[in-house]
Amino acid sequence: MERRNFLKATAAVAAVTATGSALNAKNAPAPGDEFYEFRIYQLTHGGNGKSTLKSYFTEALMPLFKKYDVRLGAFEELDKEEPAKIYTLFAYPSAQVYYEMQQYLVTDTDYLAAAKSYFGLPAAKPVYERYETFLMDAFDGIPNLKLPEKNRGLFELRTYESYNEDAARRKVAMFNDEELPLFEQVGLHPVFFGKILAGKYMPALMYMLWFKDMDECVANWKKFVDSPEWKAMSGKAIYAETVSKVRKKFLTPTDYSQI
Repeated sequence: MERRNFLKATAAVAAVTATGSALNAKNAPAPGDEFYEFRIYQLTHGGNGKSTLKSYFTEALMPLFKKYDVRLGAFEELDKEEPAKIYTLFAYPSAQVYYEMQQYLVTDTDYLAAAKSYFGLPAAKPVYERYETFLMDAFDGIPNLKLPEKNRGLFELRTYESYNEDAARRKVAMFNDEELPLFEQVGLHPVFFGKILAGKYMPALMYMLWFKDMDECVANWKKFVDSPEWKAMSGKAIYAETVSKVRKKFLTPTDYSQI
């Protein structure tokens, strides 16, 4: 584990040194920033995928996560597309805990015993076709997960693609320096903001917001785009052409989600 941590720290220092810019250095992961894994499970047709995953998460994975202060959020699509998907957020206290967890998943005896029935399912009846995964460093401007209020009924997941690495860094800086405080001010309630390190759509970032319902979502986004603060910051040359494509999905929390 020490060798892994040394290599990760060396890579981060090298990346900042190579660019030589204050903008890039400011957006390097800070000590104490959380680390996220976001998974999208593509369930199989006609199976009991949702209930099977729920059992695995609640009986095996979440008890293991609890030992190391890892939170698990689980969500379904608002529009109920078929075949169904389950969206999950694994929020680790740090990248080190993420790497250590990969070992616990093959050595923790309590977890392996609880997961035995899940891993014993036959290949002829898989729970899911495949899952996509995204690994992310938390933004410095929101280094820790913000748990929503109990009345949360809607989540909005957004992915912002950029046309190159510099544009992506500038968009992260825009959020950290100016945009995040405005989100809070107008009621775009953050859950997490992450810089994607590995996954589809790179270079890109991903974030999640929560709302009571769609009416609040629409009203508060309007407050944001109509605000003089947004008009001023979006007109700055340093932030020009930082986002080339926006992907968004509306989600609802499962009854076992910790987020």
